[in-house]
Amino acid sequence: MTLSDLGWAEPFQSAFEARSDSSWVPARVISSQREHVRLAGDGWQLMAAVAGRLRHEAAEGELPVVGDWVVAGLDPGKTRATIHAVLPRRSALARKRPDRASAPQLLAANVDYVFVVTAMNDDFSPRRIERALALIWEGGAQPVVVLTKLDGCEDPQPFLDQTAEVALGVPVHAISVHAELGLDALRGYLVTGRTVALIGSSGVGKSTLLNWCLGEQRAATTETREDDDKGRHTTTAREMYLLPEGGLLIDTPGTRELGLWDASTGLEAVFEDVEAFASSCRFGDCQHREEPGCGIHAALARGELDSIRWAAYEKLQRELAYEKRRHDDRARVEHQREIRRVFRQRARAQRSHPKR
Repeated sequence: MTLSDLGWAEPFQSAFEARSDSSWVPARVISSQREHVRLAGDGWQLMAAVAGRLRHEAAEGELPVVGDWVVAGLDPGKTRATIHAVLPRRSALARKRPDRASAPQLLAANVDYVFVVTAMNDDFSPRRIERALALIWEGGAQPVVVLTKLDGCEDPQPFLDQTAEVALGVPVHAISVHAELGLDALRGYLVTGRTVALIGSSGVGKSTLLNWCLGEQRAATTETREDDDKGRHTTTAREMYLLPEGGLLIDTPGTRELGLWDASTGLEAVFEDVEAFASSCRFGDCQHREEPGCGIHAALARGELDSIRWAAYEKLQRELAYEKRRHDDRARVEHQREIRRVFRQRARAQRSHPKR
């Protein structure tokens, strides 16, 4: 295993030369679970510890995660490594922490493509796909939607149509690993030096897809529950695999909850149609409520914009605004000022009402 097999490229080389000691070497994080980190370098793999200085000085989200390129020092016997620095990331997948702490949770770094894996069954959710796409676009990677369990789906067309409505400009592939359907379309993404990550809920077939990519049964798989088509966690750690035909694949635990942390740019990409309608509003500060000349309401009236998709867009915007207020004092003050303005406006309207 060479550095080029692991995805080593010029941006990382320049960053490494600028901050490394002569005895340090570049390496990539191939597995991370809490305090346990495993590195791969030029012909070696070792367990590693984060240096105390890095752990003390690193801000939230700056500690190494799977996919990171790091500056490492090896002990004299080359039995253990120490991580001294994390090289600048080319891309990063980050979601809001499930415990609602005021910090993002990094899922993976330096990913080229992300397969959004979802099954064509009762657990299928266009809203979840929208969230995943926003997260991926914001992080700087290229999303690909993979619809699994094609062999068990009587009519895949409704699933394809719903996916096309929310995944604008994103490749969509329907596959079945067991029946070997549609798999050739995925081979083009799995090339030497390229990193692909898998995200999706438990039970959608990520582990099955991983085993197909590896050409052997490496990851455990389980059947989904018959009553609701939901699965159980089979992946417990984030791990990177070097594929036999080249390429790297990162498997992540099932993520049913994809809370957005900071995805304003990602939302613009996912809801490009909604943003286009909003740009046609007569007023630049249109709230899309009762203002005259609202492009959103005109599109809804014409049937060009689906009301469910508009509601999903509003929900995600409120979620992002709430997160911003939690961590930005100025945004919180502006929000409180707007609330007071609305209440004063309503009070004036009530005082001037004819019945009074």
